[in-house]
Amino acid sequence: MDHPSDQRPAGSPGATGSTHKKLVCHDLCVLRDLTTPQTVRDAPSPGAFTLSNGHLGHDGQVSKRTELSRPVGTSAPLDHASNGQPARVRMTGLQRKSQLIGIGRALFAARGLDGTTIEEIAASAGVSKPVIYEHFGSKEGLYRQVVETEFRILLDSITEALSTEAKPRVLVERAALALLGYIEDRTDGFRILMRDAPPSQPEGAFSTLLSHVTARVEHLLSDEFARRGFSAADGAMYAQMLVGMVAMTGQWWLDSRSPDKRAVAAHLVNLAWNGLTGLQKEPGLRSED
Repeated sequence: MDHPSDQRPAGSPGATGSTHKKLVCHDLCVLRDLTTPQTVRDAPSPGAFTLSNGHLGHDGQVSKRTELSRPVGTSAPLDHASNGQPARVRMTGLQRKSQLIGIGRALFAARGLDGTTIEEIAASAGVSKPVIYEHFGSKEGLYRQVVETEFRILLDSITEALSTEAKPRVLVERAALALLGYIEDRTDGFRILMRDAPPSQPEGAFSTLLSHVTARVEHLLSDEFARRGFSAADGAMYAQMLVGMVAMTGQWWLDSRSPDKRAVAAHLVNLAWNGLTGLQKEPGLRSED
């Protein structure tokens, strides 16, 4: 015998045929009503949860919307997203700073300081703008850090080439190869040094760097001139000539890239050392690889 409390009027929410069941949709994160369990009103999208015979199940597929991507310039592990929020890449402060410098270098080389926005940098790195402000203070601060990094790398490379024990001609060869090797390996960095001047170096980063290199070359030429009986004071003038010739050739080779860097260095030293009247038809380098 049925209990009175079990008697429900037809058409009430609990009556057969009018039972409401809720389907949790993984992709849309909403609740949908199913009025008839036997009839599928809308085919579930891949990765959806479904309700069958009173049990909640999953179709076993993975929605494309849940795929996680890594921001540009990093291989750090990903934190899984939750509540529909984008995934964040776990990095240390130094890793994040290095990533932002690399991304900034590529964008600044392609578009310049004024043509690059802080929004573009943040989007490429997969971070919010405050993260960039935290590390660099401003877009200009990031640009200044990029220039200083590239300046230091190139200057250290040329200084090392000129600091080893070798004959002056070999030192010039090594310095030319250091510049050409930097252009080959860090093209974006060289474009930035050539094109834009950071606020801290209004005369231009590349001009400042050439001044440092010229002072070093002047010292080498002065010693060589004195040994040969020439005026050591002329070393400063010839240093300007020599460094200027190498720098201009490097700018040309930035886009040409032919012949290869060793051939270019050999021809540079051929002209610098032998002069137009003593040029060799097939010059070669005397320094080691």
